[in-house]
Amino acid sequence: MGNRTFSRVACAVMLVAFASSAGADPIIYPAKGQSADQQTKDQNECQGWAKQNTGIDPVALANTASQSAAQQPVGGERVRGAARGAAGGAVVGAIAGDAGKGAAAGAAAGTMVGGSRQRQKQRANTANQNAQNADVQSKLATYNKAYAACLEGKGYTVK
Repeated sequence: MGNRTFSRVACAVMLVAFASSAGADPIIYPAKGQSADQQTKDQNECQGWAKQNTGIDPVALANTASQSAAQQPVGGERVRGAARGAAGGAVVGAIAGDAGKGAAAGAAAGTMVGGSRQRQKQRANTANQNAQNADVQSKLATYNKAYAACLEGKGYTVK
């Protein structure tokens, strides 16, 4: 796995973890004196109920977010641009009498075009990732509302 892919996966995992810890995960208080064992049992039941009623599985959601981040490679556009430019420049240079100078000029121009394409792809990937992150946060909020409603119905205070 390349550094960029690893960074994207790590970013997606941290985002989901942050979304869960940044006020999205409810704080649960056993208002009717429920034991720790009873609270664990009730929480497990409510997690299943929330998953069933919202159709949202937070674990699957986190896995999907990290996989989609890993599948968005960006890079190599400069190298490909340089290769294309060098090939085109060599042809033009051969016609003008110096294929080497033409290839060098073409490679330089191709590198610049490739860099521009790489930046465009990066901007598009960033916008796409931001949209996916907003969707993940929205789904987690919906799931947590259902989870909290279930726990409140079982006599817990949820904040």
